[in-house]
Amino acid sequence: MTIQKLEELLKREESEKLDFKLEFKLNLESQKKELVKDVCAIANSKGGRGYIIFGIKDKTKEVVGVTTEIFDEERVQQIISSRIDPPVPIRLEEVEYLGKKIVVLTIFKSEHLPHQVLQSGTFYLRRGSTSDIARRFEVAAMLQENGLLSWESILIHKASLNDLDWNLLRSTVSKNLRIKNKTSLIHLESLGILGKENNNSTFFPTAGGLLLFGKKPQNFFLASGIQIEKDRSTLLLEGNLFSILQQAYQHLELILTEFHYPTSAVFESVFNAVAHRDYWDMSRQITITIHPKKVEITNPGAVPKTSGAIHLEDGLVPLRRNPWLYQKLLSLSKIEDTSTLLTGIRNIQNSFPTLENSVKFINLPKKNLFKVVLPGTSEWRKAMEPALALNKEE
Repeated sequence: MTIQKLEELLKREESEKLDFKLEFKLNLESQKKELVKDVCAIANSKGGRGYIIFGIKDKTKEVVGVTTEIFDEERVQQIISSRIDPPVPIRLEEVEYLGKKIVVLTIFKSEHLPHQVLQSGTFYLRRGSTSDIARRFEVAAMLQENGLLSWESILIHKASLNDLDWNLLRSTVSKNLRIKNKTSLIHLESLGILGKENNNSTFFPTAGGLLLFGKKPQNFFLASGIQIEKDRSTLLLEGNLFSILQQAYQHLELILTEFHYPTSAVFESVFNAVAHRDYWDMSRQITITIHPKKVEITNPGAVPKTSGAIHLEDGLVPLRRNPWLYQKLLSLSKIEDTSTLLTGIRNIQNSFPTLENSVKFINLPKKNLFKVVLPGTSEWRKAMEPALALNKEE
C-alpha cells in the first residue's frame, strides 16, 4: 500500500468495497466477530478488491491512527481463515501517514463466492457502507454465477406430474408422451423437465420444467408473470412462459401498431427479459411500461461487473443466467417468428434509425434490476411523421 494509493482511498466515501474504522483491536470475541463479518461482506460484494482502513474516523475521515502496539498479520490471517468458508485472501499492512500509524486490510477479489461465516452460518454482503445479512436470492445468485447451483434444475417437491400441461408437452416435445409411462418420464428427465432424488423412484418437475410446461407456474413461483402498464391501467399476464410470451406479443401488437412502432425491438427486449431474468428473485414481475415518452422493460436480474447506463461501445455480453431455459425457449417456442429474437442488443438499437442513441440499457446491481428504455410512442410518431406524410402523398 503506497501513500499515493492510501490518499486516493481516503478521498472516497465508504462503499461496498471500502470501510473506515477508528480502532484496530481483536482482544474481545465481539471484536473478532465484527472483523470477520465485515471481511465476509466485502468479499461477497460485487467489484474488485476491497479495503478496511483502521485509524480513520468514518464520518469525518480524520486521520487519528491506531494505538495497537503489536502488529500480528499471521494472527489476523488465522482468525479470518478459521472463521470464513471458503477462506478469503487478504493482506494486512501498517502504513505511516501524517505521523500516525494506519492499518490497511486488503480483501482481494475472490473467485469462490459466496463466503460464509462458519460460527453463525450466515452470508453477509455490503449495502452501501453497511455490512448486512444476504437475502436468500442474493446467496442463490452468487452460487449460480459461480457455477455451484442451477435454479432451473431444482426439484419442486410441492409439485406433481399433474401440475404439468401434458398436451403442451406432447405438442412441443413428443406426441408419444404419457404421464404414467416410465419411458416417457425417463425421456423428460433426460431433457431436464423432470428429475428425482438419488435412490428415489418418484419424479418431480424441475423449476425450469414447471416454468415452461406448467399448467400455472404462478402457483409455485408467484411473480413469474409479465405486467403491462399503460395509461394508469395494469394487465397481468400469467401461465407458462410460452403462453406469457404469446400473450405479451399479442397485446403489444395491438397497442403499438397504431403508432407504426418497431415492435420487433420490444419483442426482443421482452424475450431477453424472460430468458435472462433472475428467477431466484420472486419479489417482482417483469414489467413493461408504455408511455408517450418512453417504453421501458424492467426485469429482476442485474448484469454482473457493470453499473448504470451501458453503452454498446463497451462490448457488453449479457449474462446468460438461465442457459437451459434460454435454449428451450428458442428451440421449442411456438411463436411464429423467432428469427429476430435474441440477435443481440445492437439489433434493438438499430430498430430506431431515425432516433440516434435513443435506446438505453441501464444496469442497477443494488436493486438487482436491468432496464431497457426505448423511445416513447409520441417520440416515435413524431420521428416518423415525414415518412408517413410521404406515404400518404404516394
